[in-house]
Amino acid sequence: MPVLHDIDPVALHLPVWPHAIHWYGLMYLLAFATAWWLGSRRAAAGRLPGVNEQAFGDLLFWGMLGVILGGRLGYVFFYAFDEFLADPLFALKINQGGMSFHGGLLGVMAAVAWWSRQVKLHVFDTLDFVAPLVPAGLGFGRIGNYIGGELWGKTTDAGWGVIFPRALPEDMARMPMERLRELHASGALDPFARHPSQLYQAALEGLAMFAILFWYSRKPRPRYALSGLFALLYGVFRIAVEFVRVPDEGIGYLYGTEWITRGMVLSLPLVAVGLGLLWLSRRAPTLQPEPVAAPAAS
Repeated sequence: MPVLHDIDPVALHLPVWPHAIHWYGLMYLLAFATAWWLGSRRAAAGRLPGVNEQAFGDLLFWGMLGVILGGRLGYVFFYAFDEFLADPLFALKINQGGMSFHGGLLGVMAAVAWWSRQVKLHVFDTLDFVAPLVPAGLGFGRIGNYIGGELWGKTTDAGWGVIFPRALPEDMARMPMERLRELHASGALDPFARHPSQLYQAALEGLAMFAILFWYSRKPRPRYALSGLFALLYGVFRIAVEFVRVPDEGIGYLYGTEWITRGMVLSLPLVAVGLGLLWLSRRAPTLQPEPVAAPAAS
């Protein structure tokens, strides 16, 4: 029997604060906290030579800034450019939602390039270090999408389908949750069940990519290899899920088709870049870990 999505997107209502704390925001905090914990351990093990915990903290700060600015600007320019043209302040309305992975990726790459130049490291040595830290955050983000009842999939007869109230016909979407529960119990909502594509992406982009990249990075790999594997896996997984995911509102399918989406088009270059980086890694040098020196005693 399909599941009725009945989750409050607000994690905590604060009467003394103008804005409630949403689960999606908490997922971002979990993503950054996980990246900090994993990255600190890897930095302490010397996986990025010459970089201590303080330097890694700087890298994480700039990476977080790149995710937020790049993710928002990517959403505006890739998915909502018409709204931006009508109201340029739309770019600042983060409370209305809208973040793009591809924009966030470009933002992180720009931040990593700037930081690497400051510390005199090859940018791809840094990107290879960062790559295994990202999938956990992607997984948390997709769980946040699911809790928020957004970015759902196409309708399905599968027993694990989910009925998202916001995806129901307008007359039903306005009904109180108590009435929707009654309709769900009677089976009247079964035809509206959809693929929980957010959870598919959490499993692939989050769990699977995390397991693969951390396993592959257990020992030093040639430059470009981890970045290439990250790009290839994300591109393939994202394209696969796009087949059962509803295309973005206001964009729909592209090129007169019923299956090509904006997400596919943006992910195809990642597949090509990933394959290219893996090919380059065959003759690239391998960065060897250097234990971080203990601070001198005072």
